[in-house]
Amino acid sequence: MGNNFPQGKCGCGGLIFWRPPPNNNNNNSNANKFENLSNASDTKKGQGGCEDITFSGTASSNKPTNSSTRSGTKPNHVVNQNYQRNHPKVSPTEGYVSNGRRVPKEAIGISGELESMITDRQKGSSNLVRASSSNVMMFNNLGNLRQGGNTNTYSQNPVANGRYTNQTVENVSKGNKEQPGSLCRVVSTRMNPEQLKIMGNEDYKNGRFQEALALYDAAIAIDPNKASYRSNKSAALTALGRLLEAVFECREAIQIEPRYQRAHYRLGNLNMRLGEMDKALYHYKQAGPEIDPDENAKVKKIQVHLNKCTEARRLGDWNKLIKETNNAISSGADSAPQIFALQAEAFLKLRRHQHAEEAMSKGSNFDVDHCTKFFGPICHANTLVTQSRVHLAAGRFEDALVAIQRASRLDPNNNEMKKVMRKARAAAAARSNGNELFMASKFSEASVAYGEGLEHDPYNSVLLCNRAACRSKLGQFEKAVEDCNASLSLRPSYSKARLRRADCNAKLKRWEASIQDYEILLKETPEDEELTRALLEAKEHLIQQRGE
Repeated sequence: MGNNFPQGKCGCGGLIFWRPPPNNNNNNSNANKFENLSNASDTKKGQGGCEDITFSGTASSNKPTNSSTRSGTKPNHVVNQNYQRNHPKVSPTEGYVSNGRRVPKEAIGISGELESMITDRQKGSSNLVRASSSNVMMFNNLGNLRQGGNTNTYSQNPVANGRYTNQTVENVSKGNKEQPGSLCRVVSTRMNPEQLKIMGNEDYKNGRFQEALALYDAAIAIDPNKASYRSNKSAALTALGRLLEAVFECREAIQIEPRYQRAHYRLGNLNMRLGEMDKALYHYKQAGPEIDPDENAKVKKIQVHLNKCTEARRLGDWNKLIKETNNAISSGADSAPQIFALQAEAFLKLRRHQHAEEAMSKGSNFDVDHCTKFFGPICHANTLVTQSRVHLAAGRFEDALVAIQRASRLDPNNNEMKKVMRKARAAAAARSNGNELFMASKFSEASVAYGEGLEHDPYNSVLLCNRAACRSKLGQFEKAVEDCNASLSLRPSYSKARLRRADCNAKLKRWEASIQDYEILLKETPEDEELTRALLEAKEHLIQQRGE
C-alpha cells in the first residue's frame, strides 16, 4: 500500500466500564454509579498511546445515586476485586486472556481492544463494556444495550468472525426515543481516524478486504477530507472487484489533493484494466516516481491491440477481432466491458452463440449507473446492445428486452439498437404465443408461431428447439432432427435440443446416433434414471438390429 499504509502500529489502552446487574425490584435509571478508580499518566499521549482508565461502581436499591456523580480515586485492590469478579484469572498487570494465555497489555493495540470487547459480548457478559477510545464513554452512549427495563433487538448479529460488522441495533422500547445506530459507528466515531486507517491497513495486508473497507469508511466518516483514506478505500474496493467504485474514490482523493501521486498511480492501473488507455497514460504521468517504467509500455501495447480491434470490426474480420480482443485482455485490460462485448459480437457474427455467451459473462458485471458515469452513455449503450443480442441468442427474451430498453434510454438515436429492439420484441412474442398453443396441444399452430419468430431471428436456438418439439409431436421426426441440429450447432451444450434429437433418432431407429446423444447427456447428469433407461433400451435395439 506504499506510503499510505504505515508499518508502525500505535497501541492504545482500553476503557473499561462496569454496569451492575439489573435489580428486578427497582428499575431506577439512577441506580448506576461510576467511580474513577485509577489515575493514568498523560505522558503516553505524546507517544501515540492512550491511557488505561477503569471505572467501577455499585448499585443500591435503597439509596439511588446520580449517574453523573464520580467519586475520587480508590485503592488498586478495589479495582482488582471488581474486575476479577468477572475475570478471576486475570490480574491488573497481566492484561487480557486469549485462548487460555495471558497477554501483556502493552502487546495489545486498538485492534486487540476491539477483539476483546467483541469476545466479551459474544460470551454474553452483561457487566463489562469495553471501548477502544481515548474518550470516557458512559454506558448509555452504546445505545442502551441490555439496560434495565428495556428490550433491544438486533436486526442482524453485529459480530461476525470476531469483528464488528456495520449492522444496525434497534431499540424497540417505547420509553426510549434514542435514535438507532451502528455499534461500529458508535465505537469508531470516538477513535482517531488515523488509528482506524492503521487497523484497515492491517486487515488489508491480511486479506480481510471487507473489514478493511469498513474501517476506511469509518475513518472517512470522521474526516472526509483526507485523501489517503479515500485512496486506501479505493485499494480495498479494487481487491473486492468493485473497480468502478474504486475509480470514483481515487477521483475523490485527487480532488482533495490534486498532486497525490499514489492516487494517480492507482487510477492509472484502474483505467488500464477498464480499457481506458488515454486516461491511464495521463494518470501515470501524474504519478511521478510511483510509476513503474514498464507500465507505460504495457498501456501502449494494449492500445495497439485495441486499434487493431477497431480495424478488424470495420472490415468484418471476426476471427481477427477475437484474436486481438484476447491479446488486449491478456495484456492487462482484463475488466473492460466494451472489449468483452466486441469479442461476443464477433462470436455472434460467426454463429458461435455459446462462445458469445461465455465471452459476455467474463466481463465484469458492473452497475448500470456506474458504467454510464464512467464510460459515458453512448459507449455503455453499445455494450448493452451487444448484451441484449447475447441474451436473445440464448433464449433469455425478457433479459434481452430489459437490456435493449436501457440502451434506448441512453442513446435513443442508435440505429443498431432499434433493429435489436424489433427483433427482441418479435422473438419474445413468438415464443410466448407458441408456448400457449403448445400447452393447448395445438402443435401445428405452435409450430407456425415459432416459425414466425424465426423469420425475425433465424438463428435462435430456443425457437428452433421449440419448433422441433412441435414437429416431433406431429410425427415429423426428420424435420425435428434438422431443427435440433441447427440449434446444437449454435449452442452445443443445449441439453434440451440434444435430448429431443436423441428421442427423434430413436423413433427413426437410428440407434447409434441416439446412443451417442444419450451418453453425452448422461455425462452431464449421471443420476438421471430415465436417461439411463433410454440408453439401455437404445443399446438393446442396436444389438437386435445388428443381429438381424
